[in-house]
Amino acid sequence: MDHYIDIHIRPDPDFPAPMLMGALYAKLHRALHDLDAQDIGISLPDHKTGARARTPGQRLRLHSTQDRLNTLMAMSWLNGMRDHLTVEAVKPVPPDARHRTVRRRQFNTGGPSRIRRYAKRHGVSEHHARSLMAGPADRKITLPFIQIASRSTGERFALFIEHGNLQREPVDGTFNHYGLSQQATIPWF
Repeated sequence: MDHYIDIHIRPDPDFPAPMLMGALYAKLHRALHDLDAQDIGISLPDHKTGARARTPGQRLRLHSTQDRLNTLMAMSWLNGMRDHLTVEAVKPVPPDARHRTVRRRQFNTGGPSRIRRYAKRHGVSEHHARSLMAGPADRKITLPFIQIASRSTGERFALFIEHGNLQREPVDGTFNHYGLSQQATIPWF
């Protein structure tokens, strides 16, 4: 994780930035899946948190080695999006960078499909399942999210992204095909 690339979403009067970020992230997910990449992480340097302001921002940062980032960028995964993006060159990470995890968080949002699955799995009525899930679903989620479709199931979902606490030392590990990891850190600067 000694190099990075910043990809900026350009302002567009026809498409809101979160929609473009979702499309960009979906393309990245497919590219990481096709590469079977476990050594490329992401961060959202301009993300905002809060019940009313949770947004991924307009910049996606990719982290890895210079060779691996060049391999990713040599693929045609950005086709169809280049008019909406500014892609910077691969750059070395600043030597004074701190580190943090960037991971997926899942929440019980109490959606209709989740209620049906819970009712079926536990042998209760949908009404009873809805009442059981009402408390956790009322909790306000303050993390930024990206609307995305799963490569394996095709289902659309909100991918909530949590940036962990800052750390002085990096932690090695693997990343999933969303560029996220529960343990491995990315440089933060």
